[in-house]
Amino acid sequence: MTMLRWAIGGRRAHEKSSGLKTRAMANTDLRSNRPLSPHLQVYRPLFTMMMSILHRITGVALYGGTVLVVIWLLAAASSPEAFDWVTDIYGSILGRLVLFGFTWSLMHHMLGGLRHFIWDFGYGLDARGRNWLARATLAGSLSLTLILWIIGYAVR
Repeated sequence: MTMLRWAIGGRRAHEKSSGLKTRAMANTDLRSNRPLSPHLQVYRPLFTMMMSILHRITGVALYGGTVLVVIWLLAAASSPEAFDWVTDIYGSILGRLVLFGFTWSLMHHMLGGLRHFIWDFGYGLDARGRNWLARATLAGSLSLTLILWIIGYAVR
């Protein structure tokens, strides 16, 4: 019967039936007694931690790059003058640097996603495997970016 009262009436019904009194919390200042949560300043930066942060940053950068692609497509759809204007901006030194960064961001985020896909199958989860995959992601993204840009200039 006590369990039924507990389930139906909650804690108060149980306390009334069993003669227990509810205790008020004596210490209302709990924050002063609790330890602080660790922050990035506490941890020694590991390569895999930096790659995780970089993966998130490249994900955000891809939004900006997608806006650039949309601007280019809108200019192509609107008029030859608008397309020439956007192409001139993207073809400048600063524009090419931004596009190079967008390409690297895309390659890095793609390879980071493949790294997580490998982890989903249970491979590379040990310390050696994590470090190897993180280094391979960085080296692969730089290599693929350079290869794509070399191919782009060769067919131009």
